[in-house]
Amino acid sequence: MAEILKGFWVLEGLDGAGTTTQLKNLEAYMEKKGLPVFRTAEPTIYDSGLLIRKVLSGEFKVPQSTVAYLFAADRDNHLNNPEYGIKAQIAQGKTVISDRYFFSSYAYQSIGFDPQTVQMLNSKFPYPELVLYVDTPVEDCISRINSRGMAKEIYEKLDYQKKVHDNYEKIFSNLPQGCRLIRVDGTLSREEIFNILLREIGI
Repeated sequence: MAEILKGFWVLEGLDGAGTTTQLKNLEAYMEKKGLPVFRTAEPTIYDSGLLIRKVLSGEFKVPQSTVAYLFAADRDNHLNNPEYGIKAQIAQGKTVISDRYFFSSYAYQSIGFDPQTVQMLNSKFPYPELVLYVDTPVEDCISRINSRGMAKEIYEKLDYQKKVHDNYEKIFSNLPQGCRLIRVDGTLSREEIFNILLREIGI
């Protein structure tokens, strides 16, 4: 039976879906209500994650297989570091909300690399209690990315994101009992998405 990590929530979506905005909104809302919360993300802000960010920006060029291993290593530290890890934060009574988790590895690293190996690398990691999926059309995401006027990351391409979207659907069709998926229409306004999330979560 899959391990479910209580008190751990994950936001997922395509690049440009708006997950980071909703994560910040949730953190601010919970803090205002006096609910202990810890906001985090993958890749992390730690050394292992900073290396991945250089790969995603195109500064370092490595095979897709290497990217998968790097994400798994960063995730292991993210979960288990005794000082700042997810499990350590939950042990302090906080709800941990992460922008991305191993669902992103399945969705992204399985393109151009063996999906079974990606699954093997992530098979020991626990599932979150909640997955909050901002389901935004690929074309909308690419339009938002283009409007930023910033350099694109290596995965921020239309054809690639279409494959990512398909992979998400496969992943979310087979979640274990105890891991709840909350799917929200990403074409709604930020306020509407946030209100739906609050209602579905029940906070």
